[in-house]
Amino acid sequence: MSNFRYSIVAPCYNEEENLNELYRRITEVMEQTQESWELVLVNDGSADRTLDLMIDLHAQDSRVHYINFARNFGHQIAVTAGMDYAQGEAIVLIDADLQDPPELILEMIKKWRDGYMVIYAKRSERKGETWFKIWTAKLFYRIIYSITDIHIPLDTGDFRLMDRKVVDTMKHMPERNRFIRGMTSWVGFKQTGVEYVREERFAGETNYPFRRMLKFAVTAITGFSHVPLQMAMVLGFFVAVLSVISILAVTIARFFGGEAIFGGQATTLVTVLFLGGVQLISLGIIGEYLGRIYDEVKARPMYVVHKAVGFENTPE
Repeated sequence: MSNFRYSIVAPCYNEEENLNELYRRITEVMEQTQESWELVLVNDGSADRTLDLMIDLHAQDSRVHYINFARNFGHQIAVTAGMDYAQGEAIVLIDADLQDPPELILEMIKKWRDGYMVIYAKRSERKGETWFKIWTAKLFYRIIYSITDIHIPLDTGDFRLMDRKVVDTMKHMPERNRFIRGMTSWVGFKQTGVEYVREERFAGETNYPFRRMLKFAVTAITGFSHVPLQMAMVLGFFVAVLSVISILAVTIARFFGGEAIFGGQATTLVTVLFLGGVQLISLGIIGEYLGRIYDEVKARPMYVVHKAVGFENTPE
């Protein structure tokens, strides 16, 4: 292990317009600590000049290290790779779009020195985002909070500082469908939060459209809760009870000459469609969990590194 005090990990996907500004602001912040630090940039299969800028930044400042993936593996995997390669005593996760202000790192460091092992950033306001994205984000955090057994703080992202012991513990969690903020909460240790206002992207477009946000939400829920499976079981019991009640109602109606009320194909069709819908929903929920089991059984590596520059040691 090197003698770096701090590691700043930033996953990057098509961030050529933000990278130089990210480096400038992080440098200004970390110089104030008067301690050693490194900036770990992870190129997650970018199609623009992101990698070229990483190479240039490393050439002008040896504290900038970079990992170049063989292809795009996704944000959470890029964060994982950054943690695997980070060499510092404290590791900070931050996005490259500068929505999370690097200046907040100094407050996180102060909390770390006070003895906290995980310091997460809690969003008090989200600038430059549509009402739909803000509303769905709030809904997601509250759903995941209510259906999991662990305490995942509301309105937090991956922007956080973690002690080396926390990161080393997370390295023993090899699941491939990853939800970093949930995993951080699961490991425990002494944790606290700092509030901040999330700014607009410095430049470029979001890398998290609705489709990817939905997939991320499903990964988080299935990774940390069995409630969807339990809901499928409850729904099955509900349909069974409803069926028994319907049988009794039809029997009584026929006994008293009410065939016209329950007769015809419409009632049969609606009943069959309802039962079919319940079965398909249940199968879909089971399929999501089975798919994740299948990913784990294959035991493929989470990511493939084409090149890693600036690191004394590489993870096993």
